[in-house]
Amino acid sequence: MKKYVIIISLTLLAACSGKNNKSDAYGNFEADEVIISSEVGGKLLLFNIEEGAELKAETLIGLVDTTDLQLKKEQLTAQKNSIATKTANISAQIEVQQQQKANLLIDKARIEKLLKDGAATKKQLDDINGSISLVDKQIASIQTQNNSVSSDLLGIEKQIAQIEQSIKKSHIINPVNGTVLDKYMMQDELVTPGKSLYKIADITNIYLRAYVSESQLSSIKLGQKVEVLIDKGKSEVAKYEGFITWISSTAEFTPKIIQTKEERVNLVYAVKIKVKNDGALKIGMPGEVNFK
Repeated sequence: MKKYVIIISLTLLAACSGKNNKSDAYGNFEADEVIISSEVGGKLLLFNIEEGAELKAETLIGLVDTTDLQLKKEQLTAQKNSIATKTANISAQIEVQQQQKANLLIDKARIEKLLKDGAATKKQLDDINGSISLVDKQIASIQTQNNSVSSDLLGIEKQIAQIEQSIKKSHIINPVNGTVLDKYMMQDELVTPGKSLYKIADITNIYLRAYVSESQLSSIKLGQKVEVLIDKGKSEVAKYEGFITWISSTAEFTPKIIQTKEERVNLVYAVKIKVKNDGALKIGMPGEVNFK
């Protein structure tokens, strides 16, 4: 009876040993995680997402209170309208002066003709030229006022544009397709600019970050097809097809959570392997890879 027990034990030991020798590298799965933050401050009037929810890019998922911004915009719009009225008045004054100048030029032409005929004096011509010069100066003065008002109007318009941009940023738009991993804020809470709202990641494609020894580097390359393994139950493994997408150019000490085939290796290189996720792969889950 003891003989059979020994044989069975040796068989199990050989099987375990074979499994350990099969994998070339070990690691954990990760995804490209994105933390979405608020760009403005205020009360979260809308924030209807839940952890685990699938979100599409360009989807409105939240709104920060814009009441103060709207009031500020209305105030600036009123100022803009008031300044625009001044601009219209100034333009009207300039038109009056230009018409007056046109009339003076007609009189000047008439005086010049009379002067040639000896029916007018040089003083009359000098007086009309002086009047034209005075009108030109008045037009220039009014134009200076118009430039100042136009500058004020441009400043108001820029402030309104800034307010409109802040209102736009108050609408929280999800930027990427993915799954909500963590939710940091709740509806009706106050947020500040830069405050993290939620974390999202596209887990349709997931990455195994594994570690290889220096001696293994020559046997792998970018784009290489590899076999990825995960535990499936107590005694089975599930196999996936993966592709090497990144190989670190610098060595690092072996992470404590990783067990490599060569236990005495102190320095290893990280590699990332892209795997199509069928839903069974989770962030943080351990995995193994066979390069050949």
